[in-house]
Amino acid sequence: MKPGSKAHRHHIRITGDELRELKKLTWAMVEAFGLDRKIEKYAGTRPITLYRWDLDCLIDVIAMALDDQQAYPDKSTQEYQALAQLDARLRAEYDTIYPAES
Repeated sequence: MKPGSKAHRHHIRITGDELRELKKLTWAMVEAFGLDRKIEKYAGTRPITLYRWDLDCLIDVIAMALDDQQAYPDKSTQEYQALAQLDARLRAEYDTIYPAES
């Protein structure tokens, strides 16, 4: 999808455990028009540019993963906590720009 001239660009830096856990979920982003490849290539050294539809996809994919008992049976693990923290950061970013729709 090509962004329009008024599309808001979100610059978010994802590193460490958050990035490792997010990369495990790229298989669930195959319908997101290249977001899976963008996340796989992302190294975390600079902020990644995401658009609204990217945030929508990431929030949905992370929510499904956090609710999956097979993927994260223990909610106190470092991996689960990192993904939950990323989820909170992405939702906060989304809510600041698009408050009416959340």
